[in-house]
Amino acid sequence: MPALLIRHRIARSRWTIVGLAVVAVLVCIALAAPWLAPRDPYHGALPYGLRPPSAAYLFGTDAQGRDVLSRVLFGARLSLAVGLGSQAIALAVGLALGLAAGYYGRWADALLMRVADVTLAFPSLLLLIAIAAAVKPSLPVVCIVIGLVGWAGMARLVRGQVLVVRTLDYVQAARALGASDARLVSRHILPNVLAPVIIAATLGVGGAIMAEAALSFLGLGAQPPTPSWGAMVAEGRDLLRVAPWVSLFPGLAIGVVVMGLNLVGDGLRDALDVRA
Repeated sequence: MPALLIRHRIARSRWTIVGLAVVAVLVCIALAAPWLAPRDPYHGALPYGLRPPSAAYLFGTDAQGRDVLSRVLFGARLSLAVGLGSQAIALAVGLALGLAAGYYGRWADALLMRVADVTLAFPSLLLLIAIAAAVKPSLPVVCIVIGLVGWAGMARLVRGQVLVVRTLDYVQAARALGASDARLVSRHILPNVLAPVIIAATLGVGGAIMAEAALSFLGLGAQPPTPSWGAMVAEGRDLLRVAPWVSLFPGLAIGVVVMGLNLVGDGLRDALDVRA
């Protein structure tokens, strides 16, 4: 599909533009957090604890006297890193195994898809909790865990696309001309299965941010005093009556960012749809 047509479809979709703006703001905040944050997000003073939003503290302070705005800004860095890192792992594993299963078929397809079925049979959150609880929580561990849980859906998507593409005339013609398996996959099959994969990966970033927030809420993600939106929501859950801002602002950040990523994913799906 011509790039100009894709850009035109994206440009005329108001909600896609809104989603792109949200993602752009997230990236800018994550990159510029050290300069945007008005105070140290890791340390505070107890006498300043639980101050409501004001001119001095726009988002208020938490129980330890730390500036909530600064922690929300730094939390964007962690959320973006986990979202992109985990989806890179899920994409790499799912793409490789999905291509192998769809192209070679037979025993490779049966074995890989049964492993994917077993992975998908477990509730994702419970599987995340089980794996994360078995190792020492850290940011790299969270990325790997979320990526390994998410590979199965990606692999099944890729496999389904490959099963369709490998039967097309141009692929059969290339095979008849003596093209190797590596050339067929890399030059003729892979480029034609990337559109739905890109859409799924974009939507998966939002899901990964939600998964990280859930793990941090349960104490299995980023460890204190690292700013994490999920951990901040957990810290304020017992303070909702007296200091709702502690949980409110990180919760809003999660909702806005995930909504923006979903809007971008929906917009890409419409823009890359050859039937439209």
